[in-house]
Amino acid sequence: MTINSYLTQLANEAILKDSEKLSIERSLIAIQTRLSTYFSGDIKKQFVFGSYSRGTILPRAMDLLSDVDYMIVFSDTQYQPQTYLNKLRSFAEYHYSRSEITQSNPTMVLTMNHIRFELVPAIESYLGGLQIPGKANNYQNWMQTDPTGFNQVLYSTNQSNQSLIKPLIRLVKYWNARNNYPFESFDLEQRIVQHKFSLIGLFGNPQLKNYFFSFMEGLEVGYLASQWKQDALNKAKKIIKEAKELDRDGYPATAEETIAQFLPRISGYTS
Repeated sequence: MTINSYLTQLANEAILKDSEKLSIERSLIAIQTRLSTYFSGDIKKQFVFGSYSRGTILPRAMDLLSDVDYMIVFSDTQYQPQTYLNKLRSFAEYHYSRSEITQSNPTMVLTMNHIRFELVPAIESYLGGLQIPGKANNYQNWMQTDPTGFNQVLYSTNQSNQSLIKPLIRLVKYWNARNNYPFESFDLEQRIVQHKFSLIGLFGNPQLKNYFFSFMEGLEVGYLASQWKQDALNKAKKIIKEAKELDRDGYPATAEETIAQFLPRISGYTS
């Protein structure tokens, strides 16, 4: 097996199983129905956003913090964010008392056996669009957001790159999860979309391995980042350099084994 075939197989395995999707969809239907009943007309709309809606979410087996983002837009706009978070906590405690319920600003996290759901309160702004709790002043004020705007950007970028961007995102997020999350998940997705992959197509066959190597080699954490984050990234770059040299020197099997040890398959898990 070559490096490219291994990474392609791993990226395919990083897709939710049909059984996982079914379980999530059932939970989403239940959440939607219970929210509508519990708040009885106080909700203007509710919808899924984030990595689940983009098809870049990882299975729980590959990312213990994998979650589904769910936005709840309230009709009443007069309160500060914490009031709506408290309302969502009351809802969760009423309907999901056996599940773990925690506040992780700016969301209320509902942890079930199969997946985590992040319930995000929102209101419509006077200027149009949506607002969610903002980081300023410890999430006590609102900030403008476009929860689905990135979806189209990702779709277009994926289409113009031989549909290799989504598999790349899953690989990089898997590396991130295995290394204690030196980067925020959404930040990685944004960086990948903004990365310049055009030279790959000009100077060789656009393969997933080349996309993975190009992005990881160009990835930076910044000078002010914690030492452990710098160490995690430097280690990744060192292993990638070693694998590329082995492959170039005519040892494809050893090169593939090096990458397989770096990003191992999950035992017993296939999508």
